[in-house]
Amino acid sequence: MAPLTDVDFVRRALALAASGRAAGEVPVGALVVRDGEVLGEGWNRPIGAHDPTAHAEIVALRAAAARVGNYRLGGATLYVTLEPCAMCLGAALNARIERIVFGAWDPKAGACGGAFDLTREPKLTHRADVFGGVCSDECGAQLRSFFEERRRGGVAPGGAR
Repeated sequence: MAPLTDVDFVRRALALAASGRAAGEVPVGALVVRDGEVLGEGWNRPIGAHDPTAHAEIVALRAAAARVGNYRLGGATLYVTLEPCAMCLGAALNARIERIVFGAWDPKAGACGGAFDLTREPKLTHRADVFGGVCSDECGAQLRSFFEERRRGGVAPGGAR
């Protein structure tokens, strides 16, 4: 069997995001992968967890760190359906994530070039290779559909991501 690609992993993150949507959360999914092995995964949970830090990326990073017994996840890739915000990018960099691959750009809060670009900040002590726009149409459609349904009253409001 051929090794899984960035597209395969972003599509897996889309499936995770659907779990968040089913729980009334903004549908964002994330996973941490190293050497083709999924170390951790998650979806947005700030509403259900009563935790403003429970973004999909943070949930996936925590699961991966617990699994390997180390907060440093060198050599790993973070896959996420939406461009990481400043908090999530900071967590990924602190974890020494090597690559960040995301789907939809976030022009309101994205920290990898959508709203602003912290990845180019020269004072940071760690850099990650960042690839945006992978499956962007699918990722963007999932988010648009969620917010359109919520505006029509079909999804319980849970606050902005």
